[in-house]
Amino acid sequence: MAGLTLEHAEAQLALWLAADSALAGGAQSYRIETAPGTSRQVTRADAAQIQRNIDFWDQKCRQLGRSGGIVVRGVTFAP
Repeated sequence: MAGLTLEHAEAQLALWLAADSALAGGAQSYRIETAPGTSRQVTRADAAQIQRNIDFWDQKCRQLGRSGGIVVRGVTFAP
C-alpha cells in the first residue's frame, strides 16, 4: 500500500477492534467508516472477516512501527 502511515494503520486497527467489541458485546450489527463518506455494515456473521481485518491491520502496524532499515534473516557472513 503506497503511502500508508503508521497512524492510518493504527486508526484502521482501532476501527476493526471497535467493531469486534461491539459485536462481542451483543450488538447484531455495527457500521464502520471505511473511508471518508463511505461506510460498511458488519454483522455477527462477519466475525471471521472482522478477525481477518484485525490481523491484517495489526501486521501493518507492526511492520510500520519497526525502526526502519532492512531485516535480513538466515544469512551467515564468513571472514
